[in-house]
Amino acid sequence: MLSWEESQSISSMRCDRAWVEVDVGAIAQNVREIQHLLSPKTDLMAVIKADAYGHGAVTVAQTVLQAGAKWLGVATIPEGIELREAGITAPVQVLGATYTPDQLRAMVRWRLEPTLCTPKQAFVFSETLSDHAYSVPVHVKIDTGMSRLGAPWQEAAEFVQLVDRLPHLELSSIYSHLATADSEDPTVMQLQHQRFQTAIQQVQETGIALPRLHFANSAATLSDRQLHYDMVRVGLGIYGLYPAPHLRSRLKLQPALQVKARVTHIKAISAGTGVSYGHRYIADRDMRIAVVGIGYADGVPRNLSNQMQVLIRGQQVRQIGSITMDQTMLDVSNIPDLELGEVVTLLGQDGNNSITADDWADKLGTISWEILCGFKHRLPRIAVGQTLECWEQAAT
Repeated sequence: MLSWEESQSISSMRCDRAWVEVDVGAIAQNVREIQHLLSPKTDLMAVIKADAYGHGAVTVAQTVLQAGAKWLGVATIPEGIELREAGITAPVQVLGATYTPDQLRAMVRWRLEPTLCTPKQAFVFSETLSDHAYSVPVHVKIDTGMSRLGAPWQEAAEFVQLVDRLPHLELSSIYSHLATADSEDPTVMQLQHQRFQTAIQQVQETGIALPRLHFANSAATLSDRQLHYDMVRVGLGIYGLYPAPHLRSRLKLQPALQVKARVTHIKAISAGTGVSYGHRYIADRDMRIAVVGIGYADGVPRNLSNQMQVLIRGQQVRQIGSITMDQTMLDVSNIPDLELGEVVTLLGQDGNNSITADDWADKLGTISWEILCGFKHRLPRIAVGQTLECWEQAAT
């Protein structure tokens, strides 16, 4: 068994090579900014699936709840269990599909609230609970155009009636999900909204008292208050990024995540020297290069090779050669006094310059969500403003 000193030394070493910094103050401020858009009757669900988009689920959950969020949204049962084991008692909705008795028993055990998508699922859940004397809150999802989870919107009233009369199921909410809320063309979003309104009206006509209604994701929350209903589900926005450029003017958000690493080796190379696997970069002059202890095994996309900039001492520095599994090379010819151990910012702000997940996403033809979720768990998460002590979330 390791001694306390040895354990502390190993823990410290995890932060020596590369790490992710999470500004919990920025997350709290983003929550407050988003709440300014909401009416007093509209609650905020913070979506913290995928380890809070790579920011660390438990720490983010604690932060957003203290800042005023009322609900938490996760994709899987283990994600919800992680929150409960950390002592978090706020309502947690499982947004992903579940369908087996064992899954329901786990949700009951850990006080997680499932999404219902089909009548068969409702029957299975009700039957599983037949020996219980209590009801489980459930959330009925209707498909208004996403073509993913949910019952067809035309069958919403019939589905809700079924759930309402089945024993042991308590209707907690009815909701849907938007497919194109981040588009500047609102046509599809408006069509989905019309379908949602029609479905809700048909439910009302059955005489069932409407439960909580929620429809808006981050983009819809920023774009149209008519879509807010009783609750909004915000993911990307609480982490300080915008779902689309045209929504930037709606409110001021602060990116919360920074990715940093240290210079581990410095060397001089001659003109004509190839750099890294495949020699995809050939030095066009005598130059000084630095090796940084981070690579694609940490979540830096290999397809960014020879395309990305990093920040050192506030200035932009070019990455060169193929990004490797554990290491990345930089052209540091313009920083002749660079030393081992200096910090390199891959994502984040250094001085007057900044690099965002959107910058990487634009180069790769993808979305910022994928960039944030791609940072692996061998990168320790450090909460900015606390002591520099690594806190890590286990991969699910």
